[in-house]
Amino acid sequence: HISYVLQIVRGICASRMKRLVRCSRHYRAWNAQTWLGHGDHRLCFSSAAEGAPNDYPFPLFEVKDGVEVDLHYPGTAVQRLRTVMQRLRAIENWNVPWPEVRRRLLFAGGLRDEPFTEHAFNDHNHCDLTTMACDMMEHSNTDGAVTGISRRNDLAAAIRRASLPELGAGGSWSTCTDGAHLIPPSDVAHVQFRSRVAFKLVWVPPHFDTFVLVDDEGRELRRGRPAPQLPRGDLRRFNFELVRGGKYAVAAEAIASGKLTELSPAAGTASGSSSSSSISGSSGSGARRRTSNRN
Repeated sequence: HISYVLQIVRGICASRMKRLVRCSRHYRAWNAQTWLGHGDHRLCFSSAAEGAPNDYPFPLFEVKDGVEVDLHYPGTAVQRLRTVMQRLRAIENWNVPWPEVRRRLLFAGGLRDEPFTEHAFNDHNHCDLTTMACDMMEHSNTDGAVTGISRRNDLAAAIRRASLPELGAGGSWSTCTDGAHLIPPSDVAHVQFRSRVAFKLVWVPPHFDTFVLVDDEGRELRRGRPAPQLPRGDLRRFNFELVRGGKYAVAAEAIASGKLTELSPAAGTASGSSSSSSISGSSGSGARRRTSNRN
């Protein structure tokens, strides 16, 4: 009798589980149609072989015609962000003079090095490398959703002019960090363009002579301690203050304290700085990197 009762209970549980799975699938399909306006999607993650870097470690909807759209930030130029990660990973040494560091950041991010982009990464605020889809370039914060930013923040012409086409569809720009300390982030990338950042540059306290590049989840991609002349000290300090209290400050704070940082799955195994050494193993979404408290 006990065995018979257990079989009945298992049957009921299995039936309920199937209904939950069906409901979850229906919800995801409805959510995809609501956000993206298409009828056939499936939730997927960019895959990589074990131990290999993952150039897009975020959830995607794969549209029927092969186009991939980010689940949470559908304004992201997905393939372009992948290419940025590949270029960033190919640059191993960031302990070079600052002008060269900046040229490498622009190259990796798909931006031309010209007077039109001379502000990029050179101040406290324009430190987010954003890859946005073509149809998002025209968004200009007319609704004022990004606080502290003009309602006429029309960047479309600048993005088209400065973006290197070989990285893929869409464009790149060094958008404002302001608002990144909030959860969820309320900066230009995530709100105005509904896009993830490929990387965000954060200067490390207390001396602000070391920077760390983090991915959209705040995980370390690369770091460097460039030679002078650096951007002004007050600008570097203010850059950190813009992210303090949010996920994008975590890696910088860990480096400052000599603690472990979480590596982005897109980081690969190369060390971004001679002051760090990799530690084997993983913790959920990324491996850990030991830091040096030289700052």
